[in-house]
Amino acid sequence: MKVEEVRAEYAALINPETMSGERQWKTMGDIAEVVGGGTPRTSDPGNFENGDIPWLTPADLSGYTEKYVSHGARFITRKGLESSSARILPAGSVLFTSRAPIGYVAIARNPIATNQGFKSFVLKEGILPEYVYWWLKGAKQIAESLASGTTFLELSGANAKKLPIPIVPIDQQKHIVAEIEKQFSRLDEAVANLKRVKANLKRYKAAVLKAAVEGRLVETEAERARREGRSFETGAQLLQRILETRRSQWQGKGKYKEPAAPDTTDLPELPEGWVWATVEQVSGLVEYGSSSKTNEDFTGIPVLRMGNIVEGELVLDELKYLPIKHDEFPKLLLMTGDLLFNRTNSPELVGKTAVFSGSPQKCSFASYLIRVRLAEGVASRFLAAYINSTHGRKWVKSVVTQQVGQANVNGTKLQALRIPVPPVTEQHRIVAEVERRLSILGETEAQVNANLQRAQSLRQAVLRKSLGV
Repeated sequence: MKVEEVRAEYAALINPETMSGERQWKTMGDIAEVVGGGTPRTSDPGNFENGDIPWLTPADLSGYTEKYVSHGARFITRKGLESSSARILPAGSVLFTSRAPIGYVAIARNPIATNQGFKSFVLKEGILPEYVYWWLKGAKQIAESLASGTTFLELSGANAKKLPIPIVPIDQQKHIVAEIEKQFSRLDEAVANLKRVKANLKRYKAAVLKAAVEGRLVETEAERARREGRSFETGAQLLQRILETRRSQWQGKGKYKEPAAPDTTDLPELPEGWVWATVEQVSGLVEYGSSSKTNEDFTGIPVLRMGNIVEGELVLDELKYLPIKHDEFPKLLLMTGDLLFNRTNSPELVGKTAVFSGSPQKCSFASYLIRVRLAEGVASRFLAAYINSTHGRKWVKSVVTQQVGQANVNGTKLQALRIPVPPVTEQHRIVAEVERRLSILGETEAQVNANLQRAQSLRQAVLRKSLGV
């Protein structure tokens, strides 16, 4: 794209009120010396050891939110400077990344050098660095339109000189910068408030789950039964019924092995009517998913993977598939209510848990997930709430093993997990109340995220209004 075309395309966006009077279209080559950078040979320690010249790479500006920069992660020596194409740029130079990626911007707070990933602008007199900074912050698309390359886009020095910029007198530059920064300061405050709300929502969710599995979220079945003058099946009676059913179903299959009861010596006292059990005691099936190679043929059976468990829910994005006639089916097809536990992941994410709701109707799961099918009378969403609560996270940390950056909790450890079991009807009331509260929380969080996105759009609107990008 020629610079004349760029000028024509973006001229229509110029705000006539902001840019009225003596505005003139110039190029960066008109208002600045364009300077590249360089990298000294890293194999020569003398280029870096005990260096005192700040040296910047694009990586130093990744995630960098300040306007001014004084140094990067590394410094070079005078020898390194003289043996490379790096140059010392004066304070006030505008540093602009020209590749990998194009568009990071900062102002040199002090003399500084850069590598070849920059095209920096040493400004002529009468040009305010902050004005150029804000223009370039909003001109990434223009810069990319002037870039070229097959492996990655790069803005050459010659094309960096062609970058168009509307120039106004210095007093008006200062006024525009002040207006932008006033509006951005307000936006920064609003974004900070939204992020605080988001953090509070996360804490609230943790508090809801903790209260739920400690019996503090709804009236207990014992309290309700007493108030209504009736009896009820306790958690201990429910557990006994489950174990008796399990034992009877094993008849004729050889010697029966009774699942071990939990050691409760170090466990807290439970609400009246609750009992401690292990996952093994209350489950009929605990197994790993398929390790077969999946594909993207959506005519097959979708296979849920660890990335499909997000914040305690199953998200059906980026699905992979196995053929309908795969030899592990129907054995590894999910049933409504199956609990999925992520056994291998990063230390922060291992152990995340969700419940399969029955949709899609035919669905399987991958080997980094463990499927738990619970006995009748134990709500899988209650167990998921426990594992996702602070109690469950504490347990995960206590049993996890780590290898090569991956954390693992195997099926044997999951079966040994000690869990509270409330009466059946109380489980359902707890799950319903958790879902009600988390639904409200989810709606609130969606509004917060929408406002965060809107704040980002408003930043661009401020730049467009003030500068015309």
